[in-house]
Amino acid sequence: MDSAAYYLGFDFSTQQLKVIAVNEQLLVVYEDNVHFDKDLPEFGTQGGVHVRGDKLTVTSPVLMWLKALDRILDRMKSSEFNFSKVKALSGTGQQHGSVYWKTGSREVLNHLPAEHPLHIALQTCFSISDSPIWMDSSTSAECQHLEKSIGGAQVLADITGSRAYERFTGNQIAKIYKQNPKEYSQCERISLVSSFAASLFIGDYAAIDYSDGSGMNLLDIKEKTWNETCLNACAPGLKEKLGSPVPSSSILGTVSSYYVQRYGFSPHCSVVAFTGDNPASLAGMRLEESDIAVSLGTSDTLFLWIKDPTPTLEGHIFINPVQSQDYMALLCFKNGSLMREKIRDKCSSASWEEFSNVLRSTPPGNNGHIGFYFDVMEITPQAVGIHRFNGENQKVPEFPKDVEIRALIEGQFMAKRIYAERLGYKILPQTRILATGGASCNQDILQVLSDIFNAPVHTIATANSACLGCAYRAAHGLASLSSSSTFAEVLKAPQHQLVVTPRPGADKVYQPLLERYAECEIAVIQATKIL
Repeated sequence: MDSAAYYLGFDFSTQQLKVIAVNEQLLVVYEDNVHFDKDLPEFGTQGGVHVRGDKLTVTSPVLMWLKALDRILDRMKSSEFNFSKVKALSGTGQQHGSVYWKTGSREVLNHLPAEHPLHIALQTCFSISDSPIWMDSSTSAECQHLEKSIGGAQVLADITGSRAYERFTGNQIAKIYKQNPKEYSQCERISLVSSFAASLFIGDYAAIDYSDGSGMNLLDIKEKTWNETCLNACAPGLKEKLGSPVPSSSILGTVSSYYVQRYGFSPHCSVVAFTGDNPASLAGMRLEESDIAVSLGTSDTLFLWIKDPTPTLEGHIFINPVQSQDYMALLCFKNGSLMREKIRDKCSSASWEEFSNVLRSTPPGNNGHIGFYFDVMEITPQAVGIHRFNGENQKVPEFPKDVEIRALIEGQFMAKRIYAERLGYKILPQTRILATGGASCNQDILQVLSDIFNAPVHTIATANSACLGCAYRAAHGLASLSSSSTFAEVLKAPQHQLVVTPRPGADKVYQPLLERYAECEIAVIQATKIL
């Protein structure tokens, strides 16, 4: 294979624009980033965003994203990166954000003048200059209206994969239509951040991909088409402004002549559909069918590969970015590492070593003791406070320190398994758990994870997983033109590192405990409601 061929991945994230190039062996040969606050201070962002006076409205300037792309491509050129060897590129954008193209902009995109940077050539093309992004939570009224229009939160989740969320794009569009009807009517196309970025590369409006489109509260995830009731509840004429969605591994076309003339790209360089950051991470972590990825960070996040989803009011179901007949699910648990550190400080003299010793010396199942540890209001489930139950499901005020440590870790992982299974996830003999994030370097914590899921745990390096995932997706998109190879077959990348396997008999210990955990959880949710 010609290792001189490259694949590019771009990541338009909240705080920076990243680029990664990989060769035919999928090894990283180039990477760079433009940090919005530091490198583009003229936009006056903090953390890449503007937070308005109401503290709910959060936006990012569209021209900042354009200028960042100009900057990163210019840097690549001055470092003599050989653009002519790039066979395909793809990318990702922070999910849910939206960009509003003014009528007439398509014409400008089609004829970009190679002598001008993008932020000059396209500066008059947007009817809304500050894009609402995922951190925005100003659309509660629109969410209520959407759920009411469709017949309730669960009906909306059944159709679109999620109940109404303030950050989801449909609700953001509804707010813009309500508050800025003139700007809405002047807009001929609405892009997600991902499809906006892809549009820049093909010099035309790029389709929204199925996977990122699943984060809008508008796409019917089974039919893979926009749901008319949802569209009509949000704004008039929306279907035309969105265009038709496409599978996430679609080739949208080749790079526009602008990139050939200005940077020396090959005119044959393919552009694979851009997607959202969470779907791109699934690709970057190289999940396969029946795998589960657990990111153990400030909040804990679960990525699941699912065949037959059963959407609930917790979590999100998206169409799978690398195999569009399948699905992926996302579950977020707010009380992650900060809660673990708090119990470590209180019960093991602030020492991880002592914490680990306790996990090793206490029995799996904790002699029937179960704990719920929610320092801040949890979202999965909606509950707060610390709740402890003895072996008879009776509430108790406190546990001995060693019991407390195991109850915390077992409780966090039992919740993850229960909520994963409610979304339709099934643990199969070939299931692997891929662990990442801060706590994934603690083998004793991972042993509890392995025991509760009754599956082996591997660790993965996920620095820049979304960006890397898009370089991989570019390679896969191009390969699938000439063969029906799956994503995993194309990606003969280095194997994940096996760390622990479940202890014999763990399943027999945890099956009854999982049932009891679910029963106790009802009492915990009730206690929160009384508060």
